[in-house]
Amino acid sequence: MNLELGDHHVLITGGSKGIGLACAQGFLAEGARVTLVARDLSALAAARAMLLAGGVAPERVGTQGADLRDPAQALAAIDAAEAALGPVQVLVNSAGAARRTPADELTPQAWADAMQAKYFTYIHAMDVLVKRMAQREGGAIVNVVGAGGKVASPIHLPGGAANAALMLVTAGLANAYGARGVRVNAVNPGQTHTTRLQQGLEAEARLKGVDTDEALAQINARLPLGRIARPEEVADAVLFLASARASYVTGAILSMDGALTPMVV
Repeated sequence: MNLELGDHHVLITGGSKGIGLACAQGFLAEGARVTLVARDLSALAAARAMLLAGGVAPERVGTQGADLRDPAQALAAIDAAEAALGPVQVLVNSAGAARRTPADELTPQAWADAMQAKYFTYIHAMDVLVKRMAQREGGAIVNVVGAGGKVASPIHLPGGAANAALMLVTAGLANAYGARGVRVNAVNPGQTHTTRLQQGLEAEARLKGVDTDEALAQINARLPLGRIARPEEVADAVLFLASARASYVTGAILSMDGALTPMVV
């Protein structure tokens, strides 16, 4: 299937690891140019080195260090990325993660931190690029959000609230900018094999009084597919939604929790 992504510049927030890095690998395999944005400069350098070691031409991979909680840094990173690799046709938001914390351990600051870490990191990138895409009369945004925005978890309430807000923004921007050629969709992964998984497992283990291996075994056992997702499986869905093959898909929220929650809406 030709995704028609070969001439695209794709900016990926949170692109230095996990799902974001898996997305970068997928877009590069389709012939796109990719800019990775993250706070950790050493992680960015390591991610770029890994991609180049796979045979990708250096001019097809850019990096921009930025703390996307700061709108000024987000704007500067986008400006620099477009100056280096051209206008961004696809934005993939995968930056930021709210800390998983049992409800009894939550504080007001934890709720505020979650919105800064997950909600505003996405908003600050989208606010700039959705308007530029509209001016250019074309573009696609895919937000990697999370299943916690639909089903409340006792260890992920602040992050779940941020995810729910991002789903509303996704649907609202799709409606607002569809007539100007911009599609906006979201993917809601469930548990996925990333470096962030360990933090969630530790919180789950504390809540249940077990070790992390047992916590992972319990998660796998309750999933209809019998295992948690791989980052590249989530990336495949992101690539499809960003591509010409999904040209009439916008405002969609795609669940990828392995059928753990059999719900219609």
